[in-house]
Amino acid sequence: MVRNLAPAVVLLAAAASASVLPPLGSKRQALLPTFNKRAGSYSNSTCSSCSIYEPAAEIAAPKDNVWAQITPEDNVAVWNLLHDPASGLNLTDPDTAGINDNYVYFIDTVHVNKTDVLPYIDGDGTKPKPYARVIIFEGGKEVPISQEYMVGPLPVCSDTTIQKLDYLYNGGTGGAVPYNGRYFDSVRTAASDPLLASVMSNITDITTALLGGVWYGSEDERSTLVASTTSPTSLDGTQAFRVVIFKVPGSASYLQPLDFYALMDVTGTDNTLYKMKGIVTNTRFFRTVDELRAAFEAGELKEVYFQPEDDSWAMVNYDAEMGVRELEDKFAPQSLELGGKRYKLDSTQKYVEYMGWSFYVAHTRALGVMFYDIRFKGERILYELSMQEAAAQYGGFQPKAATTLYHDTYYSLGGDLFPLVEGFDCPFGATFWDVTFHTGNKTTVNPSAICIFESDAGFPLSRHRAGGGTSDYGFENLGVVKGSLLTLRSIATVGNYDYLFDYAFHVDGSLEVTVRASGYLQSSFYYPDQGKWGPRIQEATQGSLHDHVLTWKADFDILDANNSLQVSELRAAPTTQPWWPELGTFEQLELDVRNIQTEQRFDWAANNQAMYCVNHASATNRWGARRGYRIVPGKSNIHLSTLSSPFSRRNTALSKSHLAVTRQHDTEPWGNSVQNLNLPWAPQQDFARFFDGEGVEAADLVVWFNLGMHHFTRAEDVPVTLYSEAVSSIMFAPQNFFDRAQDGDLTNRRWIVPAGDSNSTLVYDAFGIDLPQCKVELQEPTVEAIREL
Repeated sequence: MVRNLAPAVVLLAAAASASVLPPLGSKRQALLPTFNKRAGSYSNSTCSSCSIYEPAAEIAAPKDNVWAQITPEDNVAVWNLLHDPASGLNLTDPDTAGINDNYVYFIDTVHVNKTDVLPYIDGDGTKPKPYARVIIFEGGKEVPISQEYMVGPLPVCSDTTIQKLDYLYNGGTGGAVPYNGRYFDSVRTAASDPLLASVMSNITDITTALLGGVWYGSEDERSTLVASTTSPTSLDGTQAFRVVIFKVPGSASYLQPLDFYALMDVTGTDNTLYKMKGIVTNTRFFRTVDELRAAFEAGELKEVYFQPEDDSWAMVNYDAEMGVRELEDKFAPQSLELGGKRYKLDSTQKYVEYMGWSFYVAHTRALGVMFYDIRFKGERILYELSMQEAAAQYGGFQPKAATTLYHDTYYSLGGDLFPLVEGFDCPFGATFWDVTFHTGNKTTVNPSAICIFESDAGFPLSRHRAGGGTSDYGFENLGVVKGSLLTLRSIATVGNYDYLFDYAFHVDGSLEVTVRASGYLQSSFYYPDQGKWGPRIQEATQGSLHDHVLTWKADFDILDANNSLQVSELRAAPTTQPWWPELGTFEQLELDVRNIQTEQRFDWAANNQAMYCVNHASATNRWGARRGYRIVPGKSNIHLSTLSSPFSRRNTALSKSHLAVTRQHDTEPWGNSVQNLNLPWAPQQDFARFFDGEGVEAADLVVWFNLGMHHFTRAEDVPVTLYSEAVSSIMFAPQNFFDRAQDGDLTNRRWIVPAGDSNSTLVYDAFGIDLPQCKVELQEPTVEAIREL
C-alpha cells in the first residue's frame, strides 16, 4: 500500500470525561457519568500506542471471484495465440500498424453469464471458465471493420478457440463495427494529420494574427498550438469526419480554447481521398481556404479576446493572492479508524465483509469497478451493481461544443483509475487496492487506485428522547445509535474530468451510490453574444453548458431471482367520512400500489410522489408485507436534456430516462457498447431494443438508473469544478425486508436515564464499547512511495 503524502502527525484520542458528555441540561458542567455493570470504564489513564495502518483481517472468500479480470499470464497467452499465423488473423504489431492493417486494439474480460455463475456461488456447480474479450481493427480486409472476438476458455489450452463475439449485441451486425465508426485512435489521427498540416502550414500568417500561434503537425517542433478532435467522428459508419479545435498548449489547454476549427472528411482507409470540409472562425464558416484568406485580407476577421500566456490561474495550487483564512494553518479534521478496522478482506479474491454485508469486487478496462453477489446478513440483495456509461453532451454555437458527445467507456474509463492521495482523496489508514488492465501484451498496474474505509456517517443512525419524567432533566430516557458506513472509492480521470465514485454500505442495510465530478471544464472561446450557452469565466474563455449522465445497472436478486418492481404512488383522493359530515368531500392521501408488468423506461414521479421497490414476488416479513428494497432518489437524479440530438440519437438511449426496468438476459450484460460513440444513428448496442414487451413481474429483473448533473457552468469552475456542488446520488434501503429497523443489534450506542437519586446524576449504558485511548502516529511517506505517484 502506498502511503501517499501522509505528514508525520501525532494525534491523541482523549479519554472520555465530563467534557464529552452530551449537553443534557443546565447542570452539564457538574455531571460525571455513572455506569451500570455493562458500561465500560472511562478513565484518564496513560494512553497506549496504536496504529491506524494495521491491515484489515484477512479471511477466505466463500467462493472464487469468477468476475475477476483475466490474469496477466492469460493476457499474454491470448496475445500470442492471436498473433500465431495459424489463427489466420494476419495481425500487425500496433506500434507499426497503419490504417490498412489488422491489429489488436483491446483486450479485456468477457462478462460471465449469470446462469453459469449462480449454480457455482449458490451450490456445487462447476466454476465458470474465464474468456478474453478482444477487439481487432481489421483495416486490411476488403471491407474494413472492427470485430470483437472471445477467446477461451482460459488458461489457453487445446480447447481454447477464437470466436466472433456477436451474441452480446443487438445492432444487427453483432460484434462488427464499420471501419468509419470504430475508435478514432492514433493510427487514424496519423493518417489524417498530413491533410490538416498541409492546410494549416499555408495559413500561418492568419493563425499567427488571430491565434498567436501556428500548427505544422503534432510532432513538428515548429508548432506552437495543440490540436484535438471532437467526438463522435461518424453518424452511422458510412462516413467519418474530424472536427479539430486548436488550443494553447499546456496542462490547462481545456480552459484555453482558441477560435479556430477545421472540419475534415476522413472517410475510408485511403487517406489520399480525405478532404477539408471547411474552417470556422469568428463564428463564420468558410468552405475553402481561399474564402478564409479573402475575408482575412479584407480585414473582416479579428480577435477581440486573447488567452493569457500565463496559465497559473488554471492550476490546482495554492493562491496566496486570494488572502489568508484564519486558522487555516491548522491541519483539517480527519476520519480515522481508531478502534481498529471493523471490516475483513480476501485481498486475493477481492471479497469484503462488513457489519453483515458481503460482496465481491471486480474491475474491467471499460467499466471500472463492479460489484457482485451483494448480501446483507447472508441474504442476497443484488447480483450485480455496475456503472454502464458516463455520457456528457455539450451545447454551443461553435463546432466543438455543438458537436461533442462523450462516452467515457469509449476512452476505457476503467483504465483511468489512478493512485489516490492518502489523507485527502481517502482517509489516513484506509485500505488501498491496485487495479490492473491490459494493453497489448503488457499489463499495467495502477497502484492504490481503490480505497476502502469505514467512517462516521456524520449523523446518528437513530435516536429518541422520551419526554416527561420526574427528574431534573425532564425526560425518561434517551437512546442514540452511532451511524457508520463502509465506503469503497475510486477516481477515474478521463481526459479533463475526475469522476469520484463512492459505494457506501450503511450499517442499517442501506446501500448508497454517489458520483462527483471535478477537473477542468471543456470550455469554449468567449463571444459576448453567446451567453445562453454559459458565462464568461476568463479573459477569452466561456463555460460550455453540458449534461453529465452516468448510467448504472442494478441486477436485483431480492433473496433470489423471483422479483417484481412495485410502484406505490401517493394520490390526493376525494374522501368522505361519516364523522366529518360538515366537511363533505375533502382531499386525503392514499396509496395506489401496483407492480410494473412489462419492460419500460420511466421518470421519477412529479414531486417524488411515488416509491419504487424491488420486492420478492412471494416472500413476506413477519407482518405479511413483501420483502424488498426501496430505490430512493438522492441528489441530482437527472437524464439527458437533449432527446433528439443527431449526435446522441440512438447510441445514448440509456441516458434518456431516469429509470428503466428490463428482464435479465445473459445476452444483455451491457446497456451500451464501447464502440457505440461513433454510431449515433446505427449503434452496435441499441438500448431501446431491450424493451420488447417482456414481462417483469415475478421475474429476474434489472433496474437501470441515471445519476448526473446539468452543469450550469460558473466562474467558480475555475480552476476546476468542485466536488461539493457537482454531485449526484441514490440509495437502496430495506423496505419491509426485515421485521424491524436494523439498529437493535448495534452496540455502538448509548442508553441514558436519570438515576432518580438526590444527586441528579445520569446513568449511561455504553454496552461495553469504550472510547479509544491511544496515540496515533501518521507515517511519513517514503521516497519510494512518492515515486510511485
